[in-house]
Amino acid sequence: MTILGIDPGFAITGYGVVDYTGNKLKPIDYGVVSTDKSELFSSRLTSIYDTLTFIIDKYHPDCMAIEELFFNNNAKTAIMAAHGRGVAMLACTMKGLPCYEYTPLQVKQNIAGYGRAEKRQVQQMVKIILNLDSIPKPDDAADALAIAICHANSLLSSERV
Repeated sequence: MTILGIDPGFAITGYGVVDYTGNKLKPIDYGVVSTDKSELFSSRLTSIYDTLTFIIDKYHPDCMAIEELFFNNNAKTAIMAAHGRGVAMLACTMKGLPCYEYTPLQVKQNIAGYGRAEKRQVQQMVKIILNLDSIPKPDDAADALAIAICHANSLLSSERV
């Protein structure tokens, strides 16, 4: 099974593609979709959509896992990030992929064993789990891989039930 993990945003959207076969995870690709703040917001959303549909067409994932948004303070930032998340979900749906959602707490608990784990702890665990030479950069790519791993682990635990 190929899983596309998405760390949603509008300035930077992280993506991570992993292969989950026989309870083993293998990284296929990861990176970010960056948009230029000088562009119209609608153009930035189009760029996210186009790039994610390209990634879906290239790797043919079986599903997408995306992080739910969590914001404490800035409502404007939350709304803009929610637009990016919506575009990512639209790209997934338009390609016929099921989309699974995980909270940041679920991802941290799943990857690091502690729901309040620090970002660096989660990134280190992504490196270890995927047998990478270094922590994936930028952070948004590492977060997207963590979301994909979280979904794979959720599949594994549902198979045990």
